[in-house]
Amino acid sequence: MSKIKNDLFLRALKGETVQRPPVWMMRQAGRYLPEFMEIKAKYDFFTRCQTPELASEITIQPIRRFGMDAAILFSDILVVPQAMNIEVEMKPDIGPWLPDPIRSADDLDRVIIPEIESSLGYVMDAIKMTKDKLNHEIPLIGFAGSPWTILCYCVQGRGSKNFDKAKEFCFTQPHAAHALLQQITTTTISYLKAKVAAGVDAVQLFDSWGGLLSPEDYQVFSWKYMQQIIDALKSQVPVIAFGKGCWFALDVMARSGASALGIDWTCSARNARYLTGGQITLQGNFDPTRLFSPPSEIKKQVKLMIDSFGKDRYIVNLGHGILPNIPVENAAAFVEAVKEYKEE
Repeated sequence: MSKIKNDLFLRALKGETVQRPPVWMMRQAGRYLPEFMEIKAKYDFFTRCQTPELASEITIQPIRRFGMDAAILFSDILVVPQAMNIEVEMKPDIGPWLPDPIRSADDLDRVIIPEIESSLGYVMDAIKMTKDKLNHEIPLIGFAGSPWTILCYCVQGRGSKNFDKAKEFCFTQPHAAHALLQQITTTTISYLKAKVAAGVDAVQLFDSWGGLLSPEDYQVFSWKYMQQIIDALKSQVPVIAFGKGCWFALDVMARSGASALGIDWTCSARNARYLTGGQITLQGNFDPTRLFSPPSEIKKQVKLMIDSFGKDRYIVNLGHGILPNIPVENAAAFVEAVKEYKEE
């Protein structure tokens, strides 16, 4: 395998000393870019995900424009339930819409553990195409949603502020909930292993809704399944675990075998380093809404953030995905601030 020219991201994941930390942004491939909006105007959401030429082009767009230190494949966490025979649509102004949600043990009868190449082969084709376009310049990240986060959508049937129906399902039908969580976990392990075989250099697990659970319930319904995925992949590829609002589990996460942990903006650098024992690479934690600040302010804040985390064992990122209405020049300021970083 040819060596990647800019391996800053991979070196940070290994905890090596670097000149400056690497930078990429969650959801960097997408909706804040005018060139993405042109593609969006022509093709619906899942067509973009399922057409390798489109997915690879969208993945590369922010790299061309800003030169981040890593690319993340354009896709969606909900391609996994789709492959498991759970229908998922993307509705304008609503977001994910599952017309037939899972609400009982009987509903699990229609859920399958898919054959990855036949159901999600288009993702692997997009990876190979993207790797060709990247031409060993920077690493490519693959990703999946955590089993708990996928369950939230499968049971709720749409996005939600509190995923009350998903939590009710777990607490009133725990046997069915754990059966579904295990099916999602088994599928996700196969899916991520296929991504590694197709060429991704690292994977990230997104536990977007983990913070809705109490610390005790988090261990029962989310973390134990994430740990299974980390155990299955960590010898093959660096794994980044990101739990939004899950600062309470950082000590357990730090002992998981993951190469890095994502931190959201509600947890300070100091607390994140303290809770994780100071020995693991951390990624984050710029508030995405802060990108509305003027570019000069963004640059100042980014420098402060790097100083707080320290330049080593650190990957600069947002605390969640970039918002669709962020000015392009503000995203540029975020990346430039990292590239211009020098320790005082």
